[in-house]
Formats: sequence, C-alpha cells, structure tokens
Amino acid sequence: MQIHNAPSHYLCAVKALVTGGAGFMGSHLVRYLLSKGHEVVVLDDLSGGYMENVPKESIFIKGSVVDYDLVKRVFAEHRIDYVYHLAAYAAEGLSHFIRRFNYENNVIGSVNIINQCIHHGIKCLVFTSSIAVYGDVEPPMREEMNPQPIDPYGIAKYAVELDLKAARELFGLNYIIFRPHNVYGEYQNIADRYRNVVGIFMNQILQGKPLTIFGDGTQTRAFTYVGDIIPIIAESVFIPEAQNQIFNIGGDTFYSVNELAQVVMEEMGRQVPIRYLPPRHEARHAYSDHTKLRTIFGEVPYTPLREGIARMAAWVQQVGARATPRFENIEIYQNLPSIWLE
Repeated sequence: MQIHNAPSHYLCAVKALVTGGAGFMGSHLVRYLLSKGHEVVVLDDLSGGYMENVPKESIFIKGSVVDYDLVKRVFAEHRIDYVYHLAAYAAEGLSHFIRRFNYENNVIGSVNIINQCIHHGIKCLVFTSSIAVYGDVEPPMREEMNPQPIDPYGIAKYAVELDLKAARELFGLNYIIFRPHNVYGEYQNIADRYRNVVGIFMNQILQGKPLTIFGDGTQTRAFTYVGDIIPIIAESVFIPEAQNQIFNIGGDTFYSVNELAQVVMEEMGRQVPIRYLPPRHEARHAYSDHTKLRTIFGEVPYTPLREGIARMAAWVQQVGARATPRFENIEIYQNLPSIWLE
C-alpha cells in the first residue's frame, strides 16, 4: 500500500504501546508494527483476547486499562513514542444491559490512557472508535455528520472522541481517531456470543447449531477484512496530515445479514438452518463513506467478502469450535434477548 504524504523518516523504529494487543485487531496491529522493526509493548487483561495471539517478540503486560496504577507504571517504565488504544469491550447490543461495565472499561479506561499520554508527552495517540457513534442515521455515514449514538457503547466511544479533542486543545495531545466497522478475520474471538457476527456464525456452524439472526436479516452492513485496515492504522502516526483528524475506515460494499450467512455457510462447506430471533435495538443500515480516508492515505486495498471469509474460515477450522460462556455480570435483565440467557 502506498501511503500519501509519508515523510522520509516514517520507517524509523519507534516504541509503541498497543492496548488490547492480545485481541483481534490489536494482535494484527502488533504483528504489523513488529514487521516494520518497531518495539511493541502490549497491555491486555486477556478478557477477550488470547495469549497465543501475542507475538513473542513483543513485551507483554497482563492487566486492564481500568487499573490506573498499572497504567501509570507501564508509561513510567517504558519510553513510549506512540500509543494505539484498542482495548475495549465492543458489544453494542449487550452494552444496554452492562452499562456500568461498558462505561468503566470504554470511558474510564480510555481516560486513564489519555492522562498518561499527556503526562509523558506521547507524540500521538491513535484511538479506535466505532461506526456506532453515528447511531441510526441515513447511510453512508460521513465524518461531518453529527453523531447520535443509540447504545451505551456508541455513547462511550463518542465521549472518548470528545475528551481527545479537549485534551488536544488544552494540553496539545495529538490524536488520530478511526471509526472502523464490522471488522472480521483471523484471530477474532469466535467464543464471544454477543459480538462479531461472522465469528458467531462460524462457531455455530462448527458446533452444528443453527445460525441466529436478529430480525429478518435484511439489515445491511459493510463487512471489513482486518488485513485491509491494519496497515493504515499502524502507519497513520507518521502522516502529519492525519493528526487530530477523524476517519471512517472499512469496506465500501454493503451486504444484508442474510447474504453474509449464505457466504459463510458456503465457505465453511456446510449448510445449517437459520433461526430468526425478535429484532433488537440497532441501526438497520450502517455503512460509511471513506472519501476523507482516501484523500489522506490514497487508495486502500479491498478484500472481497468471499475471499476474506474464506481466509477466516480456513483459520477457524484449524482452531476449532470454542465454548461460548455467558457474560456473568449482566446489570439489567429487562428486555435482554432471551438467547443471551441460553
């Protein structure tokens, strides 16, 4: 990928902190940074990631971004140049029912990171926000739209975006915000029954269970192969024009959930029944415009849905089915989808 406006020194080795580096997107980012010769510190509590995802060449620290004393020690003990903050619990639907957990992990944990970035003069903080900040608006979503999140997860992400803007204005902290959407690929946590529909479908197929779809399956999303966006996120800190900007990032072609289900079954080599569930509170159609991203970064790669699903399916069939434990700290049971109690 040719990055526009990249300064000549952008390949100089740096030391980066990746929060959530044992998780799905985080582990891909760690691998990419290491491949470019950078030193990487990983902070992850392994609540949604796996130790096997963490490359041995990185420095691994087990712990949560909510632990402020630990976060302070990480910054004090490592001379960090850039921070990629990916740690979050990204379950939009479940966030209605785990409101306190959601805000503690996704807002307070982020503020802990932001505080230390300010204290230690970090050159740039990259934050992975979400398309969820837009809410249920007419797509395609554009960065200049006024965010109207409809779930606590989207609210939390938008709150952090606003905090970063305030930190920039008062303390001069440089940031870059990406709003990815519906990312899938290898190393995704297929054991999580509450998020990541591609992983949920593949795990259900491996277990011989029906695919579960909320509503009639005609809701649309633009599914994004992880390998298409990680290089951009990684290299963004070396692009001066990207700093203090917000970018949508992800696939351009949208599909219905029904269409996704058929592609997944075909690439997994097995047809199973589909179990339709009562609709849940979510945006019916959600996909983004990426004009701004291309203006700064140039043309970006696009992996067709079937090709990306085939790659993920090959990996999933190697690792095998995984148990899907229930979230143990549900705070509100009223209107909780019954399938999440099974």
